[in-house]
Amino acid sequence: MTSTKPTATTTLQTVAQAVSKVPEVAAIFWVTKAMTTAMGESASDYLVRAIPPQLAVVLGAIGLATALALQLRAPRYVPWRYWLAVSMVGVFGTMAADVVHVALGVPYLVSTAAFAGGLAIVFVAWSRTEGTLSVHSIRTRRRELFYWAAVMATFALGTAAGDMVAVTLHLGYLAAGIVFTVLLLVPAAAYRWWGLAAVPAFWTAYVLTRPVGASFADWLGVGPERGGLGLGSGPVALALVIGIAALVGRMSAAAHADEAPARH
Repeated sequence: MTSTKPTATTTLQTVAQAVSKVPEVAAIFWVTKAMTTAMGESASDYLVRAIPPQLAVVLGAIGLATALALQLRAPRYVPWRYWLAVSMVGVFGTMAADVVHVALGVPYLVSTAAFAGGLAIVFVAWSRTEGTLSVHSIRTRRRELFYWAAVMATFALGTAAGDMVAVTLHLGYLAAGIVFTVLLLVPAAAYRWWGLAAVPAFWTAYVLTRPVGASFADWLGVGPERGGLGLGSGPVALALVIGIAALVGRMSAAAHADEAPARH
C-alpha cells in the first residue's frame, strides 16, 4: 500500500500556497487579467456617461478602496477577493487616466510618460526595500502594498498608452489593439526562447495587457464614427463581467479542490 504521508517538499509547497496573496501565473491568469482591463475600460466609459462624471469617480474610488480592504484582510489568496480588487483597479485606473487628460487637459504623451515614471518609482522603492519584484514572494503586508501600488500604476500607464496610440497617433482602437497584442508577444517570446528573466517578462506583459484589453473594448463599444462596432460600452462591460465571473468561479472551484486533500 502506497503511503499518503506528505513529503517535506509537498508540505512546503502547501504552506507557500496557503499564505500567498496572489494567484499562480498561468494561462487563465492572463485571460482573466485581459478581460478585467477591457471591463474596466468599458465600465468606466459607461459610468461617466450614465451618471455625473464626478459621482462616477467618487463611486469608483469607494469601490476600489472597499475591494482593496477585502483583499488586504484576506490571510491568503482568495480568487474572488483578488479579482474583485483587480477589476476595481481597472475601473478606477481608467477614470484616473481619463481625468488627467479630459479634466486637466494633459496630453496622452505627457500622461503616459508621467505614469511610466510613477511605475518606475514604485519598482525602485519596492526593489530597494524588499530585494525582489517577484510576484511569487507576496506573503507580507508591505510586499502586498508594493504589489498593488505597481498594479495601479500599470493600469493607469496602460490606459494612457493605449489612448495615445489610438487617438494621438490616429491609429484607431482596432489597430492599437493589434499593435499592443504584437508587443505583448515580445516578452513572452523573450522569456521562452531568449532567456529573459521571469520578473521583467511578467511586469512587461502585465503593463501591455492593459492597452490590449482597453483598445479592443473601445473598438467593440464606440460607434462607427470613431472606428468601432458600436455595441455600446454598457453591454460590452456586462458581457465581460459575466465572463470574468465564470473564470473566477472556475478558479475558486480549483482552489477548493486543491485545499480538500490538505484538510484530510
